[in-house]
Amino acid sequence: MSYFIVYVVALMLLTGTAATNHTFTSSGEMNIASCPITYYGQTYDKVYVAFNANKFTVCFKGLYQPGKENDCIVMSGGTADRGDLSVLTKDIPTGSGVHKLLPNLKYAGKCVNIIPLKDSQQSQIEQLELGNFGSQAILAIKTYPGYTNAAVVADSQVNGLTVSKQSFQTNETNNGVITDVSGCRLSGTAYKTNTTVRDPNICSTVTCDVSGVASAISDCGPMEHCQGNGSCVLNTMCTVTGSTVIDFIGRVHSVPDRCGYTLMRSTLGVPGVKLVGIFQERRRKDVSFLDRVILQMDQAGVQISLGQGGRVQLNDKVLMVNTTAQVVHGVMLSRDQTGVTAKISASNNMVSVHFDGYTAQIHITGPSGAPVQGLCGNSSWSFSGERVSEHSAIDCETQYDDDANSTINCNTTTEWCNIMKQASFIACNKHINPEPFITACTRTLCKYPAVDGLKCQFLEAYARACSHHSNVTVDSWRSSTSCSAVSQAFCSDRFCSAHEFCGDSINHGEPRCLCRAIFASEYRSSNTFGEPTVCGQNSASITMANCLLEEQNIDYSILHLNDQACTGKMDHLTHMVTFNFDSSNSCGAVAMVNGSQIIYKNSIMTRNSSMSGLINRHDRVHIDFSCHYRQPETKNLAIRIKDSSVTQQIISGEWYYNLSMNAYTNPERNKAIQPDTYIELNKKIWVELKTEGLNEEMIHLLTDSCWATDQPLPDGSLRYDLVIKGCPNPTDKTVNVVGNGLGTSNFFSFNLFQFTGKTTTDIYFHCKVELCVRDGNTCAPRCSQANRSRRSVTSKYENPAFITLAWTY
Repeated sequence: MSYFIVYVVALMLLTGTAATNHTFTSSGEMNIASCPITYYGQTYDKVYVAFNANKFTVCFKGLYQPGKENDCIVMSGGTADRGDLSVLTKDIPTGSGVHKLLPNLKYAGKCVNIIPLKDSQQSQIEQLELGNFGSQAILAIKTYPGYTNAAVVADSQVNGLTVSKQSFQTNETNNGVITDVSGCRLSGTAYKTNTTVRDPNICSTVTCDVSGVASAISDCGPMEHCQGNGSCVLNTMCTVTGSTVIDFIGRVHSVPDRCGYTLMRSTLGVPGVKLVGIFQERRRKDVSFLDRVILQMDQAGVQISLGQGGRVQLNDKVLMVNTTAQVVHGVMLSRDQTGVTAKISASNNMVSVHFDGYTAQIHITGPSGAPVQGLCGNSSWSFSGERVSEHSAIDCETQYDDDANSTINCNTTTEWCNIMKQASFIACNKHINPEPFITACTRTLCKYPAVDGLKCQFLEAYARACSHHSNVTVDSWRSSTSCSAVSQAFCSDRFCSAHEFCGDSINHGEPRCLCRAIFASEYRSSNTFGEPTVCGQNSASITMANCLLEEQNIDYSILHLNDQACTGKMDHLTHMVTFNFDSSNSCGAVAMVNGSQIIYKNSIMTRNSSMSGLINRHDRVHIDFSCHYRQPETKNLAIRIKDSSVTQQIISGEWYYNLSMNAYTNPERNKAIQPDTYIELNKKIWVELKTEGLNEEMIHLLTDSCWATDQPLPDGSLRYDLVIKGCPNPTDKTVNVVGNGLGTSNFFSFNLFQFTGKTTTDIYFHCKVELCVRDGNTCAPRCSQANRSRRSVTSKYENPAFITLAWTY
């Protein structure tokens, strides 16, 4: 606020008559629309007049209040207590006496508002005149004879305007004063017409031309801020919200995909520091959002990640962060209800990163103007040049085009986003341009549904940026928009896995970890909840995504296999739920034979209602899964007696096991025949067939037949049978079969022989074995004592496996 004082001597600049339009005694609001006045760059069609404590005031924005910038003219020192307003319509051509007194006037006058002031005796003491000169205006004050000792004080009350007494001395006459009140305004500050001044309040050189148009040349760089005392300091903010980056100088960029990008890298006294933003999709595949921020310090090999829910990780270790700041490798970390803040300070510079799980705001302060690179900084960047491969998935650049959301009305969305230009944010609009934030808001919400707190997210980001830039705090917008009365991070303490994000759950009415669109699309299209069944030789497992289950309102904790004791196990990092069974616990699995296949089948189902109370709030679930195993391929192997035994690995499909044939000289089968063992003819030997790697609870080994040939091939022309259809050869009373079909091994014995009339001393023993699905004792052959044949055995593979052992005499 400034004053100019003029001692009136005597002058009447404008003469003429006009009808009285208004009268007033104490105060009044008067319409001057017929002769509007441009007062320092602002045009008004009303004036507010008042007498108060020996002062007469004429204001344009409202009645005079000390200290309030209502654009007022204050006159004091007189005895007037009443007055009136007249409008004189009068052409005042250029070149008139007024134009000669005020050389900055370039336009002709059109009319004059005349306000004579009188005392209680109706004596006219003073007169105030406001003249309309197009886009310019004048103020004239006249004091009448007899009141020459009165002092007139005119208080501009226009922010930043400096008018001294000397400014008027050249315009004084014997009874009055006149001045040009056209002027200019810039950022709320007023300047006199046809002047150039350096304004330390805004660190700029301001020129106000004769037409009332102001222009300024700033002393500060694009990332610097004026301190109000003529000095500039680095003070700037980059906001990353949704897929939009509002950089340090207010430009708007839209991230096109789901990759990792460098947001900022700068020396700024902190060499080797880089901020990386990771972008991911949520409910739609074609809209990406900032998912986490990574602070990298190359020299120390440190990586600090700020994620959703307030999670902070140092490399791969989760840190516990609270409101009490802790320093980790020179980074000050803290967390409150609004999110996580990381600060780095060096060489009087401060870099502060605030992340609430959805929006990151990077604030830099300090004296240095070192260049800043990345999406937030230098204008020479390109998306491909700032992409960080180590934090980008291979297919992160793949573009998608989802169907439009029919529930979105872009006109309504635009109206909502424009709240940032309305009354609640007016104080912010003076300091920070809302348009980039409005652009970010409309770009997202015209394509993506307004869920997960998004409607308030953009307003919150603008309010926080306003607070950082100007220390102006605005809160009234919360009540008018139904946003939370307290700034609080959405989904606080809700940690989701890589294929999830935290959002509003329709089923549960509270924030939950929901499936990302690309991850879920594969399973939704196939109507499954997760990965295919994994079948092992002795086990089976199925893994499902909990977020897919929750989409269908399925609570994994009430699911079980056929055996109710076998429930799913949740991995608390990936949120994947696994059900499995193995040889130690079949969990009620059912084994069955289908032609040449063995099938193990189990089911995932909801707990019986009798176990869950009188009511149930979940849909019934019944999911079958099974493992199919093919019959192993036939394998042949010949080996001579010198090795005393033969072992063969059978591999076919999912099945693999070792099948061995060993010969012994005693029934306990603990004395193996050695290469130097001499065995006489007609001496009994014991041959054991044994498997390793089969689940005895489910599979038994059945020796179907064994025979001898004089050639390595099992189908030689000379053949002698020892075991036929699982039973001893009824014509050879020396043959005995033990344990056949009762486990994963069995053995038979017979007296050693030699082929009659053969000169060769090589005999080859061949056995044909089968695998049988256990169902009681159905795998064991039933050999009668009379004919020593067996009944048919069900639940076995149709294709056998062969093994051969060679003896040399």
